[in-house]
Amino acid sequence: MGSNEAKALPRPDARALKSAIDALAARFGNRLITSLAVREQHGHTTTWLKTQPPDAVVMAQNTPDIQDVVRICAQHRVPVIAFGTGTSLEGQVNAPAGGVCIDLRDMNRLIAVHPEDLDCVIEPGITRKTLNEQLRDQGVFFPIDPGADASIGGMASTRASGTNAVRYGTMRDNVIALKVVRADGEIITTGTRAKKSSAGYDLTHLFVGAEGTLGIISELTIRLRGIPETIAAAACSFTTVAGACQATILAIQTGIPVARIELLSETQVKASNVYSKLTLPETPLLLLEFHGSEAEVAEQTQRFAEIAAECGGGEFQWTAKAEDRTKLWQARHDAYWAVRGLRPGAGVVATDVCVPISRLADCVAETEEDIARLNLMAPIVGHVGDGNFHCSLLCDVDDADEFARSEDFMHRLVERALAMGGTCTGEHGIGQGKQKYLQAELGSEAIDAMRALKMAMDPLNILNPGKIIPV
Repeated sequence: MGSNEAKALPRPDARALKSAIDALAARFGNRLITSLAVREQHGHTTTWLKTQPPDAVVMAQNTPDIQDVVRICAQHRVPVIAFGTGTSLEGQVNAPAGGVCIDLRDMNRLIAVHPEDLDCVIEPGITRKTLNEQLRDQGVFFPIDPGADASIGGMASTRASGTNAVRYGTMRDNVIALKVVRADGEIITTGTRAKKSSAGYDLTHLFVGAEGTLGIISELTIRLRGIPETIAAAACSFTTVAGACQATILAIQTGIPVARIELLSETQVKASNVYSKLTLPETPLLLLEFHGSEAEVAEQTQRFAEIAAECGGGEFQWTAKAEDRTKLWQARHDAYWAVRGLRPGAGVVATDVCVPISRLADCVAETEEDIARLNLMAPIVGHVGDGNFHCSLLCDVDDADEFARSEDFMHRLVERALAMGGTCTGEHGIGQGKQKYLQAELGSEAIDAMRALKMAMDPLNILNPGKIIPV
């Protein structure tokens, strides 16, 4: 966090910028937009960082459109920022040096489905909900669910994960191959549809999580899964957050194949009850989902119920009704909006850390102690099956004392995670917001290696400049 002012970078020469925009206007006509409202929408941020809009937005419809934007911008040394749905949380779509935003929402085709191979080929602008609607009649689905209806290209670029990661992995595990537009406008193909390969460097995963700083994804080949025969959701209340975390740890260590296991702190449950019109017990809560055959789901549920009871869990309620499951998980996905209702008018910043599963209970407990000691409001939710949790911190940014305490809390949260062998971000990415923690986590040698990659792939520094690598 550090400040609610995002760092600005040197802007391109005014004449060069005008020349680039004129050339783009000649190429794209009314698909080039320069109105302030649209530009601000494409530079928005859900953190406390200041919005930094681009100078223009191009609505791309195919890969040649992306290539032409990049070539024109490279010729005039003007920055290029790719935009999916704008749901990233660490300023990834801000334009600190101005430049041109490429909106990929119209590149939303499902190009090919291969259900027998459990994969499909898509354009980057298709969202996860739309994709799964189109896949449903073929008996397969794409399992990565970060909550927001994000674009798949954006999810790959930020290495997203979400509620299903404990069973199905993250975007890193589910992207097979990519087509990427380089900084000179040429195309890289990073792989084939084969399930494994030893052919050269692993370029696919170089771009997964690169946040558009090394190239712009124009096509993805991704893994699919068969739709389970039975899906059951469950809720279990605990007397303490530590007990809920301990039940999670034991479930993972004993090999129960939980599909989702989400933690809600007491404050978060209260907020969700009001916002989503639920009647959950207002104590720490685990929301779970089990996938498999009817017999497998019944066994998994029973085994987890026994573990929960040992860890102070209360009544274990579960349902296989689709409408009940949808309502429960929609409440989890709406956690951010529910939190905003706790303190109308306050600023909200959602941040995340991730630690080894064995340290989860300690990390969450110490974080709750910090929240109480600093007299802050920061409900906790977490994809605790993989050691990842989020704090939604509410703060009056105009109150200097409260803002200072909030900064202290955020810094201590990251330091705690790093001290426990964890990371400053499990799934939100670095963007602008967490650049200052990267060296402490990885060391200067790793950052130098990243910088060398960036210089080799993007020597003019036009691809989403000011992200990931500290300025």
